[in-house]
Amino acid sequence: MELKPRAYDKIIQLTNKGVTIPNPLTLDIGDEVNIDRISGKGVTLYPGCRIYGAKTVISSGAQLGYEGPATIDDCQIGPKVELKGGYFTKSVFLEKSNMSMGAHVREGCILEEEAGGAHCVGLKQTILFPFVTLGSLINFCDCLMTGGTSRKNHSEVGSSYIHFNFTPDGNKTTASLFGDVPRGVMLNQPPIFLGGQGGVVGPVRLGFGTVVAAGSVLRSDMTQDNKLIIAKVHRGKILDATPHAYINLSRIIGNNIIYLANLVALDQWYRHVRQPFFNRQEFGAFIYAGALEKLALAKKERINRLKALVEKVPGHNSAKSELLENIDSICGLFDMEPTDSMISSSLDRFLAAANESIQNDATDYTAAIQALTPAVTQQGVIWLQQIIDSLCGRTALMLKSLNMFITKNG
Repeated sequence: MELKPRAYDKIIQLTNKGVTIPNPLTLDIGDEVNIDRISGKGVTLYPGCRIYGAKTVISSGAQLGYEGPATIDDCQIGPKVELKGGYFTKSVFLEKSNMSMGAHVREGCILEEEAGGAHCVGLKQTILFPFVTLGSLINFCDCLMTGGTSRKNHSEVGSSYIHFNFTPDGNKTTASLFGDVPRGVMLNQPPIFLGGQGGVVGPVRLGFGTVVAAGSVLRSDMTQDNKLIIAKVHRGKILDATPHAYINLSRIIGNNIIYLANLVALDQWYRHVRQPFFNRQEFGAFIYAGALEKLALAKKERINRLKALVEKVPGHNSAKSELLENIDSICGLFDMEPTDSMISSSLDRFLAAANESIQNDATDYTAAIQALTPAVTQQGVIWLQQIIDSLCGRTALMLKSLNMFITKNG
């Protein structure tokens, strides 16, 4: 009896397109997969690959499953991406990004150009800007990390690192911001280094050029740039546990608002600056749509987690009633298109100045952005920072008890 894989007809069509499939009998492709969104140019599907999802896109030069079985489910994969083994769902991988064996990349992730990780890395709701590199045995969920200028000068997370993103009270209002969007997208900032065998208790914000010593567990913000942090170790003690204490409520709420504002700024960057680069790329429209979808998912996740926290704040907390009264209006701010005339004017000035460079190198995103002059770059930073400042300022007006933190740090 002749053995045929479930997706025999699709496999034949893929091989006819030029896709390399060393062992077709080990490949599984879902009925919902549109093979017209799988390139025939230099794509290799190694033994053990499972391809699922109606929104899945696989661009030219992609290499899937070289180190072990790989499951791809509703992911948008750009050119020359290498996903060497593991599970990948509802995430976007831009040109030359990569993940090694044992990766577990869940929904809401965006790995931009040449970002990647070594073996056994877990991600969810994570955004890595170009060149960011993760070592092995890492849990780095609910983060946005920027910094670095190339594969030789990149932000790095050392092996055996953990972003602690779940509290004893069951909260995940813990998203951490390493660097920031306005300066990070310009690809000209010093890298951030998180030393191995350490961790961060979210939500935390760090400045560019920060070095956190190996073995340190960071519990506070350091938004100044170019600092070396050697965290203290807790003294051993036993204390009474107080559920839902939230002694740093203003900082927790404030960091979540600032994180959301940075997501809005990144969404605007994609819409107004990155889109032309996708337009000139194979399957670019689908990958662009996927990226916007992931940014929307990221905002939705943070808003849901923020609302859940507000419900748990004890009634005796002075900020409780103010938060309950305003939380829906605050969260609604982050789903609105920025319409402030000052922001629009800054965007127009930046695009007018940046247009020539973008048009001249519209197929190489990182090269085009890094070719911008310092004056043009600064104009772009001003535009994006105005978006963040506007959102933080409007939030602060509704949260009088917390506005000192938000306005000071936004």
